[in-house]
Amino acid sequence: MTVAGIRFPNPVGLAAGVDKDARAVAGFLGLGFGFVEVGTLTPKPQPGNPKPRIFRLPEDRGVVNRLGFNNGGIDAALARVAALPRPGIIGINVGANKDSVDRIADYGSAVAKAAPLADYVTINISSPNTPGLRDLQSQPELGQLIAASDAARHVGGKRVPLFLKVAPDLSREGLEVAIRAAIDGGIDALIVSNTTISRPATLRSANAQETGGLSGAPLASLALAKLIEAREIAAGAIPLISAGGIGSADEARRRLDAGASLVQLYSAMVYEGPGLARRIVAGL
Repeated sequence: MTVAGIRFPNPVGLAAGVDKDARAVAGFLGLGFGFVEVGTLTPKPQPGNPKPRIFRLPEDRGVVNRLGFNNGGIDAALARVAALPRPGIIGINVGANKDSVDRIADYGSAVAKAAPLADYVTINISSPNTPGLRDLQSQPELGQLIAASDAARHVGGKRVPLFLKVAPDLSREGLEVAIRAAIDGGIDALIVSNTTISRPATLRSANAQETGGLSGAPLASLALAKLIEAREIAAGAIPLISAGGIGSADEARRRLDAGASLVQLYSAMVYEGPGLARRIVAGL
């Protein structure tokens, strides 16, 4: 399938947050993923939030994390990407440093550095673990951010595809604002969605109330609902990529049938193991 001018060998991708520093791209592609998204990468290295900061919810097949964009900085990761023999489709997910005084400039700088090496670049403004980051999902900041990122993505006459990742906690009105800004700003695809700060009443695990973003199976119904909302709002004007709670071929098919062109997973591998991508692709 082709999305944003990129031919993907299969629709199952590895979401950002697993290979934060681009240390295992070839290995993940070797597990059967059609594409791997590295990052989130910030302009400067940062340690992230204090530990402990990631918690399993085994009874719910979920995870809560409050990692906080821990990474070694974009320059170090891009050196690893540059050394790869281009084994497959590589997306680079970028964000702002926690202590940044100009987050829009951070994104512009990161996009400019990532674009020469990426098949696509994702602007991540949806993590709940960097204070104030999600405010960038609202206008006028969102329009300014997209404009800065758009200006930075041109490399030698090539317009590198630019994706936008939004939170599942946006209201329908907030999602409408984000999608309109993405379409007007020339964003090539929308990733719906990141982790949620909400907590379903059905959670049973002792770690359920830990602060951070919830992912895995408990996120599935919300992620699907937001995908359907996005499909209704976008009306085919922008491709959609679904992430959140995908742990089987049936769930992946549900997202594709609901309007996604591609899917991404992460937390399900904690419970399903490294063969999950191949099983989903085979099931599809």
